[in-house]
Amino acid sequence: MNNNTIIDLQSVSRVYRMGEIEVHALRSVSLDIKRGQAIGIMGPSGSGKTTCLNLIGALDRPTDGRVIIDNLDITDMSESELTTVRREKISYVFQFFNLLPVLTAYENIELPLLIAGVEEDARKERVDHLISLVGLAERAEHRPDELSGGEQQRIAIARALAKPEGSASSVIVLADEPTGDLDYNTGLEILEILISLTKGEGGTLITVTHDPEVGEMMDHVYKMRDGQIENPQ
Repeated sequence: MNNNTIIDLQSVSRVYRMGEIEVHALRSVSLDIKRGQAIGIMGPSGSGKTTCLNLIGALDRPTDGRVIIDNLDITDMSESELTTVRREKISYVFQFFNLLPVLTAYENIELPLLIAGVEEDARKERVDHLISLVGLAERAEHRPDELSGGEQQRIAIARALAKPEGSASSVIVLADEPTGDLDYNTGLEILEILISLTKGEGGTLITVTHDPEVGEMMDHVYKMRDGQIENPQ
């Protein structure tokens, strides 16, 4: 694995056992994703897309194979080590935003930096920068229920990029159907923001989608079926 590779799945399989039944969610999947790319993963329900995303995001472990994130083999890491990887390198953007309703837009973006122990001045500088990038500086003190769906997703994108200074090139943004709860035009606008900001900040984007138009906006799309990638590079 070279320094330009940020995600390296090596013959990864994931089997779930339900009593005596084995469900093969992934079957010997290998991926080599370069730093700074926008990647789409497409396929029908049950094809393994979300399982793949969860393995990259250190939320699940493979049954076989190795998962290497930013030159770190996370396959056999302890739960506390995986928590550190998620905090420092992984961000999720969800279909349903998942903003904390009691916090303002500003505070939702700031939260990951608070958890990471970033000092107040550095937090303010980063949050001010990100909320301006998504065009919502004037909505900083509004809570999620005072924002439109598109505005909430913009805040969620800004929060995903709220990592400590110096970590931008190591940030992996994982987006699971990020525009699925938005109308068509708003969804395309949000996706353009997600791609441009993630890549502009030096991060890498992995998007799970059913939408071919979303796939057309990516640098590369992997198509999955029955737990396998149909078009490996």
